[in-house]
Amino acid sequence: MPRRRLRIGAVSYLNSRPLVEGLSDHFPDWEVIWDVPSRLADRLAAGQLDVGLIPSIEWLQNPRYIRVSDACIGCRGPVLSVKLLSRVPIARIRTLALDEGSRTSAFLVQILLWERFGIRPERIRLPLDCQPDACEADALLVIGDRAIRPAQGDYLETWDLGQQWWEWSGLPFVFAVWAARPGVPLTDLASGLVIARDAGLKNLERIVSRHADATGLSRQQALCYLRDNLHFFFGAEQQRGLQRFAQCVSDFTAAIAKEGLRR
Repeated sequence: MPRRRLRIGAVSYLNSRPLVEGLSDHFPDWEVIWDVPSRLADRLAAGQLDVGLIPSIEWLQNPRYIRVSDACIGCRGPVLSVKLLSRVPIARIRTLALDEGSRTSAFLVQILLWERFGIRPERIRLPLDCQPDACEADALLVIGDRAIRPAQGDYLETWDLGQQWWEWSGLPFVFAVWAARPGVPLTDLASGLVIARDAGLKNLERIVSRHADATGLSRQQALCYLRDNLHFFFGAEQQRGLQRFAQCVSDFTAAIAKEGLRR
């Protein structure tokens, strides 16, 4: 019987293009399926994908998943495509709209607000098809290409979450990792994803020429974003950053549960 194609879920934002550009050309048996991070996580959990570039929080919280590559999406300072837009001073945020496409960043922004200001705003959903300026929350978390574009509306403060995490923790941050569900054949998978990443990083200008226009950035801005803001390698520093994040998630969750019991 013919072998079923390997179904690989990739993030449908500019930031993943260096990891998957030309992947199907190098590995014709691999089918690339595009979606936003939160939906990729759901599709991997449902068995609709074999491998996914999923939010790092999903990998941390699901021990069944196997991280299959040292390719990732991360940053060591400003990330540009993950932002908190606030209409009020940060310490006065009472309602927070969370981008529907996000899982990792949704936890990250809440942790930073809790750790730095001791606040836990009421959370509301920011749908993917909703323009940020149409949402009436005090502050909004936006990710991906729409976070890169200049914000439309009156915002008193803007946080780049990559920069905020770096300044607070002194560690890099990893937003997404390649993970496989149990039972997926891993032969050639790790090396294939590394080959794709390395080829993508050698061809950033070609990637920018194909995809920059859709982001609202100039080609030079898109090139700087991919080259200077993002980091695509998972190493010891990234592991420490994720371990710190995992501990923060645990502490934050425990604090919320304790607060709930007091009420």
